[in-house]
Amino acid sequence: MSSLSHTVLGQQSAIKQAGLVLGASLFIAIAAQISVPMFPVPMTLQTLAILLVGFTLGARLGTAALITYLAEGAMGLPVFANAGNGAAFFGPTAGFLVGFVGVAFLAGLAADRGIAKGVLSTALVALVVSALLYVPGIAWPMAVAKVAGIEGTWIGKDFVSYYWAYFMQPFLIGDAVKAVLAAVIMASGWSALAKR
Repeated sequence: MSSLSHTVLGQQSAIKQAGLVLGASLFIAIAAQISVPMFPVPMTLQTLAILLVGFTLGARLGTAALITYLAEGAMGLPVFANAGNGAAFFGPTAGFLVGFVGVAFLAGLAADRGIAKGVLSTALVALVVSALLYVPGIAWPMAVAKVAGIEGTWIGKDFVSYYWAYFMQPFLIGDAVKAVLAAVIMASGWSALAKR
């Protein structure tokens, strides 16, 4: 199988691939600034965009797009949520930023292997990949930041009373909504392509 972008665009030159990677990183940066009111916390469209990039570009280009996105933030560009930049790599959400690369890779790998093509299969992949994002997302504030020599009141707290309550539970509904949206968008793309 091939990704949606490869199916639509065919053989891609290095320049075309670079354009796709840069365009995808800008798409994620814009989506990170869009906040949707939800209960109990608002959600950005950043992870939805990352899922779509992975599903559309495949594992290799999706991963390259996320590395480019993180590099843009590291250079000081305001591409992260709430116009954040490289300073976020030293804050409580740094694990999620690094984990975004894995999200794009795994979503892209599922697309490359033809696993994520229908609504149900894509939604399931998106849910699993979104859940896996919590591994680096929680590992960073629980322990890794302290080992890296970073100080913060958010480091080394109790899992249930702190990390579950503040880092996971408020975002689960949004993750489910974004997984379904990604699945519907991707299935619509494949359906439109089949009708051409």
